[in-house]
Amino acid sequence: MATFDQLVAEAVAAPIEGWDFGWLDGRATEERPSWGYAGLVAERAADASRMLDIQSGGGELLAGLPAFPQLLVASEGWPPNLEVAAARLRPLGGQVVAAHDDRPALPFADDSFDLITSRHPVTTWWDEIARVMAPGGTYLSQEVGPHSLRELREFFLGPQPPGSRRDPDLARRNAETAGLVVEDLQEARLCTTFDDVGAVVYFLRLVVWIVPGFTVERYRDRLRALHEEIGRNGQFRATATRFLIRASKPG
Repeated sequence: MATFDQLVAEAVAAPIEGWDFGWLDGRATEERPSWGYAGLVAERAADASRMLDIQSGGGELLAGLPAFPQLLVASEGWPPNLEVAAARLRPLGGQVVAAHDDRPALPFADDSFDLITSRHPVTTWWDEIARVMAPGGTYLSQEVGPHSLRELREFFLGPQPPGSRRDPDLARRNAETAGLVVEDLQEARLCTTFDDVGAVVYFLRLVVWIVPGFTVERYRDRLRALHEEIGRNGQFRATATRFLIRASKPG
């Protein structure tokens, strides 16, 4: 059996470009929402002519579409992911555009897209989404819900305050304030398990908002405590939350 130091070193050395969790296969699991987001996007994309995917990561979801719309654009803010997305999507006919995740300005003209999608956006800029969406267009997103993986976050950071900016009802209000009509809003609570401390290290390197500022050096004592807990219990369990939101722009 690998030691604590071996598991941590392996996870630190693993590449994290793109938005691919394949390294965690056999080491961590997460239930999937019943609505099947990838299938919903594929269905909508088949009927779209101009599609934008915001905060697209390495373009993994788009590359799996059965067919591309006439215009397919992926926007992404992290430079390593831009390179991965470009290498993956441009040979298939997609375009990749740099757009900073922390700035409420998309580099597109008004009414540019009839389908806009985003999976797990860090921030949803509703006014900008409404601006670049064509009348009659659709926004479809699967978002991280309130207090997702709170058990994991609190293991490292201690008790967290109530309330969350990722509340689905808040998303509804913000969408409506931007002039969109929310047509579907669903929530899910999903079991997540980590089978070794290396899986946790890799996950926290990739999903940076769970424990902001995470480094192995900063949290080595808590990581060792987690390693010992997994040794006693066989795994570390947490609850992920997700919500699906679909909104349209009046024609």
